[in-house]
Amino acid sequence: MTPETVMTMGRQAMEVTLMVAAPLLLVALLIGLVVSIFQAATQINEATLSFIPKLVGVFVTLVVAGPWMISVMVDYMRQVLTGIPSLVS
Repeated sequence: MTPETVMTMGRQAMEVTLMVAAPLLLVALLIGLVVSIFQAATQINEATLSFIPKLVGVFVTLVVAGPWMISVMVDYMRQVLTGIPSLVS
């Protein structure tokens, strides 16, 4: 196993991780931004106010994007597992 192979596998793992995590993180970020703008406009300073909307948003995103996320992870794992014989020899 060469250093280039290790770096390629690490880069692919990071890309898959970012692709899978991005929808959830972006939804939580956008909901947090909207709630904080609402809090600033109404001067409501409650730290727990954004928890439920973020939780619902992340859940809805998981329901909508979940099949795609799982297919990306399964494709990556299939690629890694089928490539093991070529890495060992």
